[in-house]
Amino acid sequence: MAVPGRRNGVMDEDDSEGDNALFEEDGVDIDIESDTPPHLRDLAAAAQLGDVPALRLALDNLNGSIDEPVEDGDTALHLACLYGYLPCVQLLIERGANVEAKDEDGALPLHDACAGGFTEIVQLIINSARDAECVKRMLETVDAEGDTPLHHAARGEHMGVIRLLLASGASSILTNSYGKTPSELADPDTEARRILEAAASA
Repeated sequence: MAVPGRRNGVMDEDDSEGDNALFEEDGVDIDIESDTPPHLRDLAAAAQLGDVPALRLALDNLNGSIDEPVEDGDTALHLACLYGYLPCVQLLIERGANVEAKDEDGALPLHDACAGGFTEIVQLIINSARDAECVKRMLETVDAEGDTPLHHAARGEHMGVIRLLLASGASSILTNSYGKTPSELADPDTEARRILEAAASA
């Protein structure tokens, strides 16, 4: 729900305190970065809050690209994946959001969904890939630290995501910039570690 008296919950320049605009939902303030272009603030706020009607309105009124970075190089799809809002991810993909868009650290929306353990979003992104080659590229894409989506899932020990990524062809032997495989990021003596080690030795 938008803050009353403000267009889609984003404060006007003269209403904001400091340089950042705030979007309030259920008593939680969402900080919209001051470097977010003004024409993308509604889009960013809706994606961060999981507000599908506001997101639909922002997309209908979007004056620019759906893949334009809204903050820190993240697109609206990155934000929806990061916060785990499946309906927003569905809408953004339906409207043509690029599942291979990279943020300023080289991470894909898939990295964000894997880090959060959002299995349904991971499945949706994989299913939305144009072809098998696109899936392969996404699974092998590394961020600034050399982490693949599987590294992110392993770090959080998100079993559903780990299984899904492995079943989709993710490599369990790729190392990141620190020389770590996904299994080495999971805690010892955990199911995640055992599954990843078994996949690596298969």
